[in-house]
Amino acid sequence: MSDSDSAAGLPGRPKASARRKARSLALQALYGWHVTGLPMSDLEAQYRADNDFAKVDGEYFHALLTGVGRHLTELDESLATVLDRPVKELDPIELAALRIGVFELTHRIDVPYKVVINEGIELAKTFGATDGHKYVNGILDKLAPRLRSVEVNAARRGR
Repeated sequence: MSDSDSAAGLPGRPKASARRKARSLALQALYGWHVTGLPMSDLEAQYRADNDFAKVDGEYFHALLTGVGRHLTELDESLATVLDRPVKELDPIELAALRIGVFELTHRIDVPYKVVINEGIELAKTFGATDGHKYVNGILDKLAPRLRSVEVNAARRGR
């Protein structure tokens, strides 16, 4: 389990908090990208200029933004397999949280799948509609066994 994510939000774990802040800013930047269509590099520069990155995992923020942008088609295709509607009809906040989650599930195996799901839920609770976190939870919960089958099966056997 990644030390930086194993205890997200617990006192004395600054790396977890730094990653959570990176995800939070990445979600906001991805939302801005969705709404404005500005280049991702411009949004990243804006977020770095407008926010204090002293307690943010800046490398992770960059990895999320560039990773989601680079793998957008792949991420949306993965999402489409479990959605109840077309990707383009999703709320932009939920979509950003889901894209971050699918990116982490597929390209950041250093982050445990349970952490990915929990962080997606927390992002949706913080920024999304009233019950948006339930939707994000359901979608990521359906995708985790498909995208992280070995890890999910091992966790289920360990119960």
